[in-house]
Amino acid sequence: MSDSQDASLVDQCLQGNRRAFEVLLDRYQRTVFNVVYRIVKDVEDAQDITQSTFVKAFENLRSFNPKYKFFSWIYKIAVNESLNHLNQRKRTTELNEDIVSEEDDPEGSLNNVDLSEKINDCLMKLSPEYRVVIVLRHFQDLPYHEIGQILDLPEKTVKSRLFAARQALRRHLMRKGL
Repeated sequence: MSDSQDASLVDQCLQGNRRAFEVLLDRYQRTVFNVVYRIVKDVEDAQDITQSTFVKAFENLRSFNPKYKFFSWIYKIAVNESLNHLNQRKRTTELNEDIVSEEDDPEGSLNNVDLSEKINDCLMKLSPEYRVVIVLRHFQDLPYHEIGQILDLPEKTVKSRLFAARQALRRHLMRKGL
């Protein structure tokens, strides 16, 4: 569907048609979940955050500006919710790097992990700011200007942050022998 159809559905919803929001939910729920999951890397958290994203979108529908894409607006909410979740989790639970793996043979276990899992592991080692630009650009194929809209950043900043994120991801991948 097009941006004008999304704007029309938002308008219908604001006029009391709840079914119109269900159409938007059906259209974007899976995509939003995928973005959130790639940021927080936990299925249950991603489900909760996706749900809260749509609740916030519904509650703040009047603030949606039809001049922009609904898709970008909902992504922005999802990214912010994900980053807030990570910040809360970071404050409450710090990773203990001294914990030893329960696997008998770490090298053998690493060899059994496929390439996408290795990449996801490396992705999770990036700061949330870097992870978000990688996910939006490479997993969601969003153009730089839309990423800028979602993150409230100038396009040049998005490009420079993406460059730095790719370099950091590259270093992590190289450490894993990729």
